[in-house]
Amino acid sequence: PAQNQALKLKRSRISPDIETPSRPNFMMFAASAISLLSALLVSPVVANTTTVVAITSAAVAVARPIVTIPLDKQYVPVVRNDKIVSYKTAYFGKVFLGLPAQQSFTVVFDTGSGHLFLPSSRCETETCLKHNRYNRTSSLSAVDLDHEGRQVVANATQRDQVNIAYGTGEVTGAFVRETICLGDHSGDLETEASKECVRIRVITATELTKEPFNTFQFDGVLGLGLASLAVDPEFSFFGQLSKLNSLPEDRFGYFLSRTDSVPSEISFGGHDSRRMATELEWVPVHKPELGFWQIKVLSVSVAGEALPLCEDGECTAIADTGTSLIGAPRQVSQRLHWLLARKVPDNPSEIDCRTFPGPDLVFELEGGVKVTVGPEDYSRATAMRVLQSKTNSSQVICRASLLPVDGDEVLGLKAWILGEPVLRKYYTAYDWRRQQIGWAIAKQPSEDEVAAAAVAEPVHAVYGAPPTDPPTPTQVVV
Repeated sequence: PAQNQALKLKRSRISPDIETPSRPNFMMFAASAISLLSALLVSPVVANTTTVVAITSAAVAVARPIVTIPLDKQYVPVVRNDKIVSYKTAYFGKVFLGLPAQQSFTVVFDTGSGHLFLPSSRCETETCLKHNRYNRTSSLSAVDLDHEGRQVVANATQRDQVNIAYGTGEVTGAFVRETICLGDHSGDLETEASKECVRIRVITATELTKEPFNTFQFDGVLGLGLASLAVDPEFSFFGQLSKLNSLPEDRFGYFLSRTDSVPSEISFGGHDSRRMATELEWVPVHKPELGFWQIKVLSVSVAGEALPLCEDGECTAIADTGTSLIGAPRQVSQRLHWLLARKVPDNPSEIDCRTFPGPDLVFELEGGVKVTVGPEDYSRATAMRVLQSKTNSSQVICRASLLPVDGDEVLGLKAWILGEPVLRKYYTAYDWRRQQIGWAIAKQPSEDEVAAAAVAEPVHAVYGAPPTDPPTPTQVVV
Protein backbone atom coordinates (compact mmCIF):
# COMPACT_ATOMS: atom_id res chain seq x y z
CA PRO A 1 0.00 0.00 0.00
CA ALA A 2 0.95 3.62 -0.29
CA GLN A 3 2.65 4.34 3.01
CA ASN A 4 4.36 7.20 4.82
CA GLN A 5 7.84 7.68 3.45
CA ALA A 6 10.05 7.29 6.53
CA LEU A 7 12.76 9.91 6.67
CA LYS A 8 15.10 9.41 9.62
CA LEU A 9 18.44 10.85 10.68
CA LYS A 10 21.50 9.15 12.06
CA ARG A 11 25.08 10.22 12.66
CA SER A 12 27.94 8.21 11.21
CA ARG A 13 31.66 8.16 11.72
CA ILE A 14 33.47 8.77 8.46
CA SER A 15 37.02 8.56 7.18
CA PRO A 16 38.33 10.89 4.46
CA ASP A 17 37.68 8.30 1.76
CA ILE A 18 34.68 6.21 2.75
CA GLU A 19 31.71 6.50 5.03
CA THR A 20 31.01 3.54 7.31
CA PRO A 21 27.64 4.03 9.02
CA SER A 22 27.43 3.09 12.67
CA ARG A 23 24.54 0.99 13.90
CA PRO A 24 21.46 3.16 13.33
CA ASN A 25 20.30 5.29 16.20
CA PHE A 26 17.35 6.82 14.40
CA MET A 27 15.40 9.95 15.26
CA MET A 28 12.41 11.06 13.24
CA PHE A 29 13.28 13.59 10.52
CA ALA A 30 9.85 14.13 8.98
CA ALA A 31 6.58 12.25 8.97
CA SER A 32 4.62 14.18 6.36
CA ALA A 33 6.58 13.17 3.26
CA ILE A 34 5.05 10.27 1.33
CA SER A 35 6.13 8.42 -1.79
CA LEU A 36 3.99 6.34 -4.10
CA LEU A 37 7.05 5.09 -5.96
CA SER A 38 6.72 1.74 -4.18
CA ALA A 39 3.99 0.79 -6.63
CA LEU A 40 6.52 0.95 -9.45
CA LEU A 41 9.49 -0.43 -7.55
CA VAL A 42 7.85 -3.31 -5.71
CA SER A 43 5.08 -5.80 -6.24
CA PRO A 44 1.56 -4.31 -6.23
CA VAL A 45 0.27 -3.33 -2.83
CA VAL A 46 0.91 1.99 -2.97
CA ALA A 47 2.67 26.33 2.65
CA ASN A 48 -0.46 28.12 3.06
CA THR A 49 -3.34 26.61 1.25
CA THR A 50 -4.95 28.55 -1.58
CA THR A 51 -8.27 27.40 -2.98
CA VAL A 52 -8.02 27.30 -6.76
CA VAL A 53 -11.04 27.05 -9.04
CA ALA A 54 -10.87 25.16 -12.32
CA ILE A 55 -9.56 27.35 -15.13
CA THR A 56 -10.39 26.77 -18.74
CA SER A 57 -7.62 26.45 -21.29
CA ALA A 58 -8.55 29.77 -22.83
CA ALA A 59 -7.64 31.53 -19.61
CA VAL A 60 -4.10 30.19 -19.55
CA ALA A 61 -1.49 31.37 -21.99
CA VAL A 62 0.39 28.70 -23.89
CA ALA A 63 4.09 28.72 -23.05
CA ARG A 64 6.84 26.88 -24.86
CA PRO A 65 8.78 24.62 -22.47
CA ILE A 66 12.40 25.53 -21.78
CA VAL A 67 13.43 21.90 -22.26
CA THR A 68 11.84 18.57 -23.19
CA ILE A 69 13.60 15.42 -22.00
CA PRO A 70 13.12 12.08 -23.80
CA LEU A 71 12.53 9.19 -21.41
CA ASP A 72 14.10 5.75 -21.50
CA LYS A 73 11.77 2.83 -20.80
CA GLN A 74 12.32 -0.44 -18.97
CA TYR A 75 10.09 -3.50 -18.83
CA VAL A 76 10.48 -5.74 -15.78
CA PRO A 77 8.64 -9.10 -15.97
CA VAL A 78 6.28 -10.19 -13.22
CA VAL A 79 6.54 -13.98 -12.92
CA ARG A 80 3.95 -16.32 -11.43
CA ASN A 81 4.50 -20.11 -11.45
CA ASP A 82 7.50 -19.73 -13.79
CA LYS A 83 5.42 -17.81 -16.33
CA ILE A 84 5.52 -14.12 -17.17
CA VAL A 85 2.04 -12.80 -16.47
CA SER A 86 2.67 -9.07 -16.85
CA TYR A 87 5.34 -6.37 -16.89
CA LYS A 88 6.12 -3.48 -14.61
CA THR A 89 7.45 -0.45 -16.45
CA ALA A 90 9.66 2.46 -15.52
CA TYR A 91 10.35 5.70 -17.40
CA PHE A 92 13.44 7.77 -16.70
CA GLY A 93 15.48 10.60 -18.22
CA LYS A 94 18.84 12.33 -17.84
CA VAL A 95 19.86 15.08 -15.44
CA PHE A 96 23.32 16.53 -14.90
CA LEU A 97 25.01 17.38 -11.60
CA GLY A 98 28.14 19.28 -10.56
CA LEU A 99 30.49 21.79 -12.14
CA PRO A 100 32.54 22.31 -14.22
CA ALA A 101 32.43 18.72 -15.52
CA GLN A 102 28.84 17.60 -15.17
CA GLN A 103 28.01 14.06 -14.12
CA SER A 104 25.12 12.38 -15.95
CA PHE A 105 22.42 10.33 -14.23
CA THR A 106 19.07 8.78 -15.15
CA VAL A 107 16.19 9.47 -12.79
CA VAL A 108 12.50 8.67 -12.48
CA PHE A 109 10.60 11.98 -12.51
CA ASP A 110 8.22 11.09 -9.69
CA THR A 111 5.21 13.28 -8.82
CA GLY A 112 4.63 11.11 -5.74
CA SER A 113 7.80 12.07 -3.83
CA GLY A 114 9.68 15.23 -2.94
CA HIS A 115 13.44 14.65 -2.94
CA LEU A 116 16.31 13.78 -5.27
CA PHE A 117 18.53 10.86 -4.36
CA LEU A 118 21.46 9.40 -6.30
CA PRO A 119 24.02 6.68 -5.46
CA SER A 120 27.26 8.06 -4.02
CA SER A 121 30.74 7.01 -5.10
CA ARG A 122 31.27 6.16 -1.43
CA CYS A 123 28.82 3.29 -1.88
CA GLU A 124 30.65 0.22 -3.18
CA THR A 125 27.99 -2.45 -2.79
CA GLU A 126 27.00 -4.66 -5.70
CA THR A 127 23.76 -2.69 -6.06
CA CYS A 128 25.43 0.72 -6.17
CA LEU A 129 28.08 -0.48 -8.63
CA LYS A 130 25.32 -1.27 -11.13
CA HIS A 131 24.50 2.45 -11.39
CA ASN A 132 26.21 5.72 -12.19
CA ARG A 133 27.45 7.11 -8.86
CA TYR A 134 27.80 10.74 -7.85
CA ASN A 135 31.44 11.69 -7.16
CA ARG A 136 31.49 14.54 -4.65
CA THR A 137 35.23 15.19 -5.08
CA SER A 138 34.84 15.80 -8.85
CA SER A 139 32.53 18.78 -8.35
CA LEU A 140 33.63 22.31 -7.47
CA SER A 141 30.03 23.37 -6.90
CA ALA A 142 29.19 20.85 -4.15
CA VAL A 143 28.77 21.88 -0.51
CA ASP A 144 28.47 19.22 2.21
CA LEU A 145 25.56 19.90 4.59
CA ASP A 146 24.07 18.69 7.83
CA HIS A 147 20.36 17.93 8.12
CA GLU A 148 19.55 21.59 8.88
CA GLY A 149 21.28 22.82 5.73
CA ARG A 150 24.41 24.17 7.46
CA GLN A 151 27.76 23.67 5.78
CA VAL A 152 29.87 20.85 7.21
CA VAL A 153 33.53 21.60 7.89
CA ALA A 154 35.98 19.86 5.57
CA ASN A 155 37.59 17.67 8.26
CA ALA A 156 34.37 16.61 9.98
CA THR A 157 34.46 13.06 11.37
CA GLN A 158 30.69 12.78 11.67
CA ARG A 159 27.96 13.35 9.08
CA ASP A 160 24.21 13.44 9.36
CA GLN A 161 22.54 10.83 7.21
CA VAL A 162 18.94 10.24 6.21
CA ASN A 163 17.13 6.94 5.78
CA ILE A 164 14.30 6.89 3.21
CA ALA A 165 11.96 3.90 3.04
CA TYR A 166 10.15 3.27 -0.26
CA GLY A 167 7.88 0.32 0.55
CA THR A 168 10.30 -2.64 0.56
CA GLY A 169 13.27 -0.58 -0.68
CA GLU A 170 15.42 1.73 1.41
CA VAL A 171 18.03 4.40 0.76
CA THR A 172 20.55 5.79 3.27
CA GLY A 173 22.66 8.82 2.44
CA ALA A 174 24.21 12.17 3.30
CA PHE A 175 23.32 15.70 2.23
CA VAL A 176 24.97 17.96 -0.32
CA ARG A 177 23.96 21.25 -1.94
CA GLU A 178 24.64 20.91 -5.65
CA THR A 179 23.93 22.37 -9.07
CA ILE A 180 21.52 20.25 -11.12
CA CYS A 181 20.78 20.91 -14.79
CA LEU A 182 18.23 19.54 -17.26
CA GLY A 183 20.84 19.73 -20.04
CA ASP A 184 24.60 19.18 -20.12
CA HIS A 185 26.41 22.38 -19.11
CA SER A 186 29.88 20.88 -18.77
CA GLY A 187 32.54 23.57 -18.77
CA ASP A 188 30.23 26.28 -17.41
CA LEU A 189 31.40 27.55 -14.03
CA GLU A 190 28.51 30.01 -13.94
CA THR A 191 25.04 28.63 -14.66
CA GLU A 192 22.91 31.34 -13.03
CA ALA A 193 21.89 32.69 -16.44
CA SER A 194 20.54 29.30 -17.54
CA LYS A 195 16.91 28.52 -16.78
CA GLU A 196 17.80 24.81 -17.00
CA CYS A 197 19.98 24.80 -13.86
CA VAL A 198 19.29 25.32 -10.16
CA ARG A 199 20.95 24.60 -6.83
CA ILE A 200 19.14 22.18 -4.51
CA ARG A 201 19.88 19.83 -1.67
CA VAL A 202 20.56 16.26 -2.84
CA ILE A 203 20.64 12.99 -0.91
CA THR A 204 23.76 11.04 -1.94
CA ALA A 205 23.08 7.40 -1.12
CA THR A 206 25.71 5.39 0.71
CA GLU A 207 23.40 2.38 0.99
CA LEU A 208 20.76 0.97 -1.39
CA THR A 209 18.81 -2.19 -0.70
CA LYS A 210 19.13 -4.91 -3.35
CA GLU A 211 15.40 -4.90 -3.91
CA PRO A 212 14.24 -3.13 -5.87
CA PHE A 213 17.34 -1.18 -6.95
CA ASN A 214 19.14 -4.23 -8.37
CA THR A 215 16.30 -4.69 -10.83
CA PHE A 216 15.95 -1.26 -12.42
CA GLN A 217 18.27 0.60 -14.77
CA PHE A 218 17.66 4.13 -13.48
CA ASP A 219 20.17 5.64 -11.05
CA GLY A 220 17.88 7.65 -8.79
CA VAL A 221 14.56 9.37 -8.22
CA LEU A 222 13.78 13.07 -8.68
CA GLY A 223 10.68 14.01 -6.71
CA LEU A 224 8.23 16.46 -8.32
CA GLY A 225 5.65 16.52 -5.56
CA LEU A 226 4.37 19.85 -4.28
CA ALA A 227 6.47 21.88 -1.84
CA SER A 228 5.18 20.36 1.40
CA LEU A 229 6.18 16.85 0.30
CA ALA A 230 9.83 17.89 0.79
CA VAL A 231 11.14 18.28 4.34
CA ASP A 232 12.72 21.62 3.35
CA PRO A 233 11.97 23.84 0.32
CA GLU A 234 15.58 23.57 -0.86
CA PHE A 235 15.08 19.83 -1.50
CA SER A 236 12.27 20.56 -3.97
CA PHE A 237 13.71 20.63 -7.48
CA PHE A 238 10.75 22.20 -9.25
CA GLY A 239 10.01 24.46 -6.30
CA GLN A 240 13.52 25.93 -6.56
CA LEU A 241 13.40 26.03 -10.38
CA SER A 242 10.12 27.91 -10.24
CA LYS A 243 11.25 30.30 -7.50
CA LEU A 244 14.68 31.22 -8.86
CA ASN A 245 14.57 30.87 -12.65
CA SER A 246 11.65 32.98 -13.96
CA LEU A 247 10.18 30.18 -16.05
CA PRO A 248 7.80 31.00 -18.93
CA GLU A 249 5.20 29.01 -16.98
CA ASP A 250 5.59 27.43 -13.54
CA ARG A 251 4.53 24.03 -14.81
CA PHE A 252 5.76 20.78 -16.29
CA GLY A 253 4.06 18.40 -18.73
CA TYR A 254 4.15 14.61 -18.97
CA PHE A 255 3.60 12.46 -22.07
CA LEU A 256 3.71 8.66 -22.35
CA SER A 257 4.10 7.19 -25.81
CA ARG A 258 2.19 4.06 -26.85
CA THR A 259 5.01 3.01 -29.17
CA ASP A 260 8.54 2.21 -28.03
CA SER A 261 10.08 3.65 -31.19
CA VAL A 262 9.10 7.21 -30.19
CA PRO A 263 10.10 8.22 -26.66
CA SER A 264 7.90 9.37 -23.85
CA GLU A 265 8.76 12.90 -22.68
CA ILE A 266 8.68 15.33 -19.79
CA SER A 267 8.72 19.09 -20.45
CA PHE A 268 9.68 21.83 -18.00
CA GLY A 269 8.64 25.49 -18.07
CA GLY A 270 5.37 24.87 -19.88
CA HIS A 271 3.42 22.10 -21.59
CA ASP A 272 4.05 20.65 -25.06
CA SER A 273 1.03 21.28 -27.28
CA ARG A 274 2.52 18.95 -29.94
CA ARG A 275 1.52 16.03 -27.71
CA MET A 276 -2.09 17.12 -27.13
CA ALA A 277 -5.08 16.09 -29.24
CA THR A 278 -7.49 18.28 -27.24
CA GLU A 279 -7.29 21.43 -25.12
CA LEU A 280 -6.26 21.14 -21.48
CA GLU A 281 -9.05 20.97 -18.91
CA TRP A 282 -7.93 22.12 -15.48
CA VAL A 283 -8.75 20.54 -12.12
CA PRO A 284 -7.67 22.14 -8.81
CA VAL A 285 -5.36 20.26 -6.47
CA HIS A 286 -7.21 19.01 -3.40
CA LYS A 287 -5.45 19.72 -0.08
CA PRO A 288 -2.14 20.91 -1.60
CA GLU A 289 -0.72 21.15 1.92
CA LEU A 290 -0.29 17.35 1.77
CA GLY A 291 2.19 17.75 -1.09
CA PHE A 292 0.48 15.43 -3.55
CA TRP A 293 -0.89 16.18 -6.99
CA GLN A 294 -4.23 15.07 -5.59
CA ILE A 295 -7.68 15.87 -6.98
CA LYS A 296 -11.28 15.35 -5.86
CA VAL A 297 -13.19 12.49 -7.51
CA LEU A 298 -16.93 13.07 -7.72
CA SER A 299 -17.77 9.63 -9.09
CA VAL A 300 -16.24 6.47 -10.58
CA SER A 301 -18.29 4.36 -12.98
CA VAL A 302 -17.91 1.24 -15.11
CA ALA A 303 -20.09 0.91 -18.22
CA GLY A 304 -22.31 3.63 -16.78
CA GLU A 305 -22.70 1.97 -13.37
CA ALA A 306 -21.49 4.27 -10.57
CA LEU A 307 -19.56 2.71 -7.72
CA PRO A 308 -21.30 3.43 -4.37
CA LEU A 309 -17.91 4.05 -2.73
CA CYS A 310 -17.65 7.61 -4.05
CA GLU A 311 -21.27 8.69 -3.63
CA ASP A 312 -20.46 10.63 -0.44
CA GLY A 313 -17.90 12.82 -2.24
CA GLU A 314 -14.97 11.55 -0.15
CA CYS A 315 -12.98 9.94 -2.99
CA THR A 316 -9.70 11.45 -4.16
CA ALA A 317 -7.12 10.51 -6.78
CA ILE A 318 -3.39 11.16 -7.06
CA ALA A 319 -1.74 11.66 -10.44
CA ASP A 320 1.46 9.66 -9.93
CA THR A 321 4.14 9.32 -12.58
CA GLY A 322 5.95 6.79 -10.35
CA THR A 323 3.19 4.15 -10.47
CA SER A 324 2.75 1.71 -13.34
CA LEU A 325 -0.88 0.72 -12.56
CA ILE A 326 -4.25 2.18 -11.63
CA GLY A 327 -4.62 2.05 -7.86
CA ALA A 328 -8.08 1.35 -6.39
CA PRO A 329 -9.14 1.45 -2.72
CA ARG A 330 -8.87 -2.08 -1.40
CA GLN A 331 -12.52 -2.23 -0.31
CA VAL A 332 -13.70 -1.78 -3.90
CA SER A 333 -10.90 -3.49 -5.85
CA GLN A 334 -12.53 -6.95 -5.96
CA ARG A 335 -15.82 -5.52 -7.22
CA LEU A 336 -13.95 -3.48 -9.81
CA HIS A 337 -12.11 -6.61 -11.01
CA TRP A 338 -15.49 -8.31 -11.55
CA LEU A 339 -16.91 -5.35 -13.45
CA LEU A 340 -13.88 -5.10 -15.76
CA ALA A 341 -13.45 -8.86 -16.41
CA ARG A 342 -14.59 -10.19 -19.83
CA LYS A 343 -15.22 -13.71 -21.10
CA VAL A 344 -13.48 -14.43 -24.40
CA PRO A 345 -15.36 -16.75 -26.77
CA ASP A 346 -13.89 -19.62 -28.81
CA ASN A 347 -11.21 -20.48 -26.23
CA PRO A 348 -8.25 -18.89 -28.15
CA SER A 349 -4.74 -20.26 -27.64
CA GLU A 350 -3.26 -16.74 -27.86
CA ILE A 351 -4.74 -13.32 -27.18
CA ASP A 352 -3.62 -9.85 -26.16
CA CYS A 353 -6.40 -8.68 -23.83
CA ARG A 354 -5.57 -5.05 -24.53
CA THR A 355 -7.15 -5.55 -27.95
CA PHE A 356 -10.30 -7.29 -26.67
CA PRO A 357 -13.42 -5.10 -26.14
CA GLY A 358 -14.47 -4.12 -22.65
CA PRO A 359 -16.28 -1.44 -20.64
CA ASP A 360 -14.95 2.05 -19.99
CA LEU A 361 -13.75 3.10 -16.55
CA VAL A 362 -14.71 6.75 -15.99
CA PHE A 363 -13.50 9.16 -13.30
CA GLU A 364 -15.57 12.31 -12.95
CA LEU A 365 -13.46 15.12 -11.49
CA GLU A 366 -14.21 18.63 -10.26
CA GLY A 367 -15.26 21.17 -12.88
CA GLY A 368 -17.05 18.58 -15.01
CA VAL A 369 -13.79 17.00 -16.23
CA LYS A 370 -14.11 13.31 -17.09
CA VAL A 371 -11.13 10.98 -17.40
CA THR A 372 -12.01 7.81 -19.31
CA VAL A 373 -9.82 4.73 -19.78
CA GLY A 374 -10.72 1.68 -21.86
CA PRO A 375 -9.61 -1.97 -22.02
CA GLU A 376 -6.55 -1.03 -24.08
CA ASP A 377 -5.39 0.98 -21.06
CA TYR A 378 -6.37 -1.01 -17.95
CA SER A 379 -6.15 -4.63 -19.21
CA ARG A 380 -3.47 -7.11 -18.29
CA ALA A 381 -2.08 -8.30 -21.63
CA THR A 382 -2.05 -11.99 -20.64
CA ALA A 383 -5.45 -13.66 -20.31
CA MET A 384 -6.36 -16.36 -17.78
CA ARG A 385 -7.71 -19.76 -18.83
CA VAL A 386 -9.94 -21.19 -16.08
CA LEU A 387 -10.12 -25.00 -16.30
CA GLN A 388 -13.04 -26.74 -14.56
CA SER A 389 -11.58 -30.01 -13.27
CA LYS A 390 -14.98 -31.71 -12.88
CA THR A 391 -16.22 -30.98 -16.39
CA ASN A 392 -12.84 -30.57 -18.11
CA SER A 393 -14.19 -27.39 -19.71
CA SER A 394 -12.34 -24.10 -19.88
CA GLN A 395 -13.06 -20.40 -20.24
CA VAL A 396 -10.61 -17.68 -21.26
CA ILE A 397 -11.01 -14.46 -19.26
CA CYS A 398 -9.47 -11.02 -19.76
CA ARG A 399 -8.79 -9.10 -16.55
CA ALA A 400 -7.81 -5.62 -15.44
CA SER A 401 -4.43 -4.92 -13.86
CA LEU A 402 -5.18 -3.02 -10.66
CA LEU A 403 -3.22 -1.97 -7.59
CA PRO A 404 -5.09 -2.39 -4.26
CA VAL A 405 -4.53 0.71 -2.12
CA ASP A 406 -4.84 0.63 1.66
CA GLY A 407 -5.92 4.01 2.96
CA ASP A 408 -4.24 5.77 5.87
CA GLU A 409 -4.62 8.93 7.92
CA VAL A 410 -2.93 11.02 5.22
CA LEU A 411 -4.42 9.61 2.00
CA GLY A 412 -7.78 8.78 3.50
CA LEU A 413 -9.70 5.55 2.97
CA LYS A 414 -10.93 6.30 -0.55
CA ALA A 415 -7.79 7.26 -2.45
CA TRP A 416 -7.24 6.22 -6.06
CA ILE A 417 -3.92 6.36 -7.89
CA LEU A 418 -3.90 7.44 -11.51
CA GLY A 419 -0.72 5.81 -12.75
CA GLU A 420 0.66 4.85 -16.16
CA PRO A 421 -2.57 3.54 -17.80
CA VAL A 422 -4.27 6.89 -17.23
CA LEU A 423 -1.21 9.03 -17.92
CA ARG A 424 -0.66 7.26 -21.24
CA LYS A 425 -4.21 8.05 -22.37
CA TYR A 426 -3.98 11.67 -21.18
CA TYR A 427 -1.32 14.33 -21.49
CA THR A 428 -1.03 15.93 -18.04
CA ALA A 429 0.27 19.39 -17.16
CA TYR A 430 1.18 20.21 -13.56
CA ASP A 431 0.80 23.90 -12.70
CA TRP A 432 2.90 24.68 -9.64
CA ARG A 433 1.79 28.27 -8.98
CA ARG A 434 -1.94 27.79 -9.59
CA GLN A 435 -1.90 24.33 -7.96
CA GLN A 436 -3.91 22.54 -10.63
CA ILE A 437 -3.57 19.67 -13.09
CA GLY A 438 -4.47 19.99 -16.78
CA TRP A 439 -5.88 17.00 -18.68
CA ALA A 440 -5.88 16.55 -22.46
CA ILE A 441 -6.21 13.47 -24.66
CA ALA A 442 -2.64 12.61 -25.61
CA LYS A 443 -1.72 12.94 -29.27
CA GLN A 444 0.17 9.75 -30.00
CA PRO A 445 2.95 9.62 -32.61
CA SER A 446 1.80 9.59 -36.22
CA GLU A 447 2.86 6.92 -38.71
CA ASP A 448 5.25 9.46 -40.24
CA GLU A 449 6.85 10.17 -36.86
CA VAL A 450 7.23 6.46 -36.15
CA ALA A 451 8.79 5.90 -39.58
CA ALA A 452 11.17 8.82 -39.10
CA ALA A 453 12.22 7.55 -35.66
CA ALA A 454 13.05 4.15 -37.16
CA VAL A 455 15.82 5.61 -39.33
CA ALA A 456 16.98 8.45 -37.06
CA GLU A 457 19.71 8.38 -34.42
CA PRO A 458 18.05 7.02 -31.24
CA VAL A 459 17.43 9.58 -28.49
CA HIS A 460 16.27 7.05 -25.93
CA ALA A 461 16.74 3.42 -24.89
CA VAL A 462 14.24 0.61 -24.29
CA TYR A 463 15.24 -2.21 -21.94
CA GLY A 464 13.66 -5.68 -21.74
CA ALA A 465 10.96 -5.16 -24.36
CA PRO A 466 8.50 -8.09 -24.37
CA PRO A 467 7.79 -10.25 -27.44
CA THR A 468 5.39 -8.77 -29.96
CA ASP A 469 3.42 -12.03 -30.37
CA PRO A 470 0.12 -12.29 -28.44
CA PRO A 471 0.73 -14.00 -25.08
CA THR A 472 -0.53 -17.46 -24.19
CA PRO A 473 -3.14 -17.42 -21.41
CA THR A 474 -2.07 -18.61 -17.97
CA GLN A 475 -4.00 -21.64 -16.72
CA VAL A 476 -5.86 -21.91 -13.42
CA VAL A 477 -7.55 -25.16 -12.34
CA VAL A 478 -10.67 -24.91 -10.19
